[in-house]
Amino acid sequence: MGAGKMGTFFSDLLQPDNEVAVFDTDPTRLRFTYGVLRFSDLTEVEEFEPEMVLNAVTVKNTIVAFNHILPHIPKECILSDIASVKTGLPEFYATCGHPFVSTHPMFGPTFASLSNLADENAIIISEGSDSGRDFFRQIYSSLHLNIVDYTFDEHDLTIAYSLSIPFASTLVFGSVMKHQDAPGTTFKRHLAIARGLMSEDDYLLSEILFNPNTPRQLRLIRDKLDELQQIVTDRDAKAMKRFLDTVRDNLE
Repeated sequence: MGAGKMGTFFSDLLQPDNEVAVFDTDPTRLRFTYGVLRFSDLTEVEEFEPEMVLNAVTVKNTIVAFNHILPHIPKECILSDIASVKTGLPEFYATCGHPFVSTHPMFGPTFASLSNLADENAIIISEGSDSGRDFFRQIYSSLHLNIVDYTFDEHDLTIAYSLSIPFASTLVFGSVMKHQDAPGTTFKRHLAIARGLMSEDDYLLSEILFNPNTPRQLRLIRDKLDELQQIVTDRDAKAMKRFLDTVRDNLE
């Protein structure tokens, strides 16, 4: 479900070894899918009788899309999502009456090269269907991804750290930056990251930052900025050296 960038990526990935159909409410988006059946009406899904539904719509529509398709799929059909924000999904899966598998490919079309993912990661939620998890483990292994198993709660904690901190830092950078006639290399790299981030959906950015675990991470950023500001204000070379050593240790 969903013929966006990630939906077409997965359809291309799966179609050589599986019978794949892609459904999208906007038929014009289906023209970018190849080697698959193209559906724009849910009655076509009924005739297809899928063994698994892979939900690749936008985060805000994930559960809505599931609810739309539930009446049109077999009872034993596995529901799967690749959402980066799992808010509401554990509760939905608990009552949907279908087996499920939830994963999070920790890469996206904005920054990652979808043709070379050897340095990227994927999370497989440990709850749900064994066969569903095995299916995605095989798929992600074929891409040479580093695979980590987390519960839904552990996933949310990880996302609060691995996404909220860089997102917040980038938003702060973008909020104070001014045009530079001769920007340095570091500035240009930060600018490219900021522009890439701001091309993402506003709802996705908001939901990642609204993770209940994010405020603690933001407090850590604020405390470290306060510490750095004091060091700079005092021109304290020894304190700066300790600060820089700590950063290098963290990076290692």
